[in-house]
Parts: sequence; C-alpha cells; structure tokens
Amino acid sequence: MGKKILILNGSPRKTGNTVALTAEFKKGAEEAGNVVTEFFLAGMNINGCKGCFCGGKNPDSPCVQKDDMDKIYPVYREADIIVLATPLYYWTISGQLKTAFDRLFAVAECDPNYRNPKKESVLIMAAEGYGFEETLYWYDRLEKHLGWKSIGKALCGGVMAAGDIAGRPELQEAYHLGKSIYA
Repeated sequence: MGKKILILNGSPRKTGNTVALTAEFKKGAEEAGNVVTEFFLAGMNINGCKGCFCGGKNPDSPCVQKDDMDKIYPVYREADIIVLATPLYYWTISGQLKTAFDRLFAVAECDPNYRNPKKESVLIMAAEGYGFEETLYWYDRLEKHLGWKSIGKALCGGVMAAGDIAGRPELQEAYHLGKSIYA
C-alpha cells in the first residue's frame, strides 16, 4: 500500500494556479498508489491559535477550540507526508495555511516533550513574481525544527491570474514529484 499524503491547500481560489499545481501533484501521487487527502483551508472554519497551551489532552481532538481543525487532526496524525500548498503572499505563505499550521501545535502538545510527529513534506507554491527566498528560508527552518524531511518542492513564478499556469513546465514537475513517491 502507498503512503498517506495530506495536502493543506492555503489557496483562496479553487481554480487558481496553486490548485493547478496541487492537482498535478495529486494525480501523480495517486497514480503511484498513494492515498491523498486534500483540505481547501479557505472554505473551512479554522480559528487562529490562542497560545493557551491547553491542548493535547485528547489525541482525537487535541485543541481546546472546536472547529474544522477536528477534520484535519486525524488525517494529519496518520499521514506520512504533509504537503504545504500556497500562493506566495507578501513573500511568505498565505494566512489560511499559516493559521491551520499553527493549530497543529495542539498535536505536539499530546507529547510530554512537545515533539511533533515525524513527517516527510512537500512545498507547492505559485506566485506572481519569483521571490521565493523568504518562504524557502522559513520552510527549511521549519523542517529542521520539526525534525521533518523535505522530499521536494514545486514552485512556479510568473503566474498571477487564474489559469496563467496553463502549459507551464512546472505542472509536469509537480506531477512527477507526486509520481516519485512510493511506499
């Protein structure tokens, strides 16, 4: 059986360029025999982290806030690979993705030493420009601090309007990245 892959899609546009990249990644990953679950965060009710340090008491619903994160937590815990998919907003990830990712801390609170579950990860990103440096810096540090291992990135600059990505080679790159994931 393939790996379990969770896509946290922080794009607010269901037909945007980030979604096109993610769709190609997902297609390749599923063709390789993996199970992919994707959450479109913009359409979900997810509150910001309160920094209360009161989570972790119930592994099935680790945060004290009860919202749509309760749909994500069980998939996150079981996933082998986490895909962070986002457009580039002010040289970093979207607010939708940041809010959901911050709330994953409640899972770390289930461990007495606040350790995050070990995962592999992928970064998928589309942008109007080509200034990915700050996000890549953040992503690389995130991986290091969480003890995760990045298995690839699919980045496409020069796309702003929905559909600008059509015909771009980065779509094939995203597909091949997904296809390269084997159990």
